[in-house]
Amino acid sequence: MLRDVSVEQRAYIDAWLQDLVLESDDVGQFLTELATFTIESFSPSGSTVHCGVTLLRGRKATTAASSDAKALAVDEAQNSFGEGPCLAAMEVLRPVLVRDTATEQRWPRYMRAVRREGIGAILAVPLMVDGDTRAALNLYTEAADGFSSQDVERAEMFAAHSAKALRLALKIAGLTEARNDLVAAMRSRTVIDIAIGVIMAQNRCSQESAHSILIAASNNRNVKMRDLAATVVDSVAPETEVVTHFQE
Repeated sequence: MLRDVSVEQRAYIDAWLQDLVLESDDVGQFLTELATFTIESFSPSGSTVHCGVTLLRGRKATTAASSDAKALAVDEAQNSFGEGPCLAAMEVLRPVLVRDTATEQRWPRYMRAVRREGIGAILAVPLMVDGDTRAALNLYTEAADGFSSQDVERAEMFAAHSAKALRLALKIAGLTEARNDLVAAMRSRTVIDIAIGVIMAQNRCSQESAHSILIAASNNRNVKMRDLAATVVDSVAPETEVVTHFQE
């Protein structure tokens, strides 16, 4: 069902995925575009293909993206049952194929659910992600025996390319989160330092004593130090925006 993938097409896929990482606002957008691109990489062959992307963190599996409502429904059904080809693929780290949902003996509750959605065959391919996070591409089609052994091999290739891009997207998201945390910490530090200066002036005390006064007040009032510091600053300079000089 997948179109034959030449060296040129592989290079195109890699370039497209790299551009997608750079252009996506977040990991969710990246995965949604990936799901759409996945089904576009399949030839129709008289049957529609649906795609979902599942993320597993700890013991909780969630549908991170889907190409359409049907893919979302069958993905969510699998997560609610806690069993199925996608979860199995992430556990064994190799593709899991359901040739015909009408004759598949594994995961009987889930098979009944997908048959009600008109799904005839399923192919789940793991995405190799770093750390405790696991992911999988889930491909669904209405046709029984809709995925050949060649399709499995080609889907593995596509998943390998996609996994590299996903790892990059996750690392960029992690760096962005770390940067935001750093900026927030520096802003908190600025507010606290200004508040300590105010307390020093009001109490004619040392910086260490002013710091101790602020800590004690924070503990006694059960208020975060940053919030209490902001109150102190506002008491002497109402509605003044505290600016942190942060050079990137």
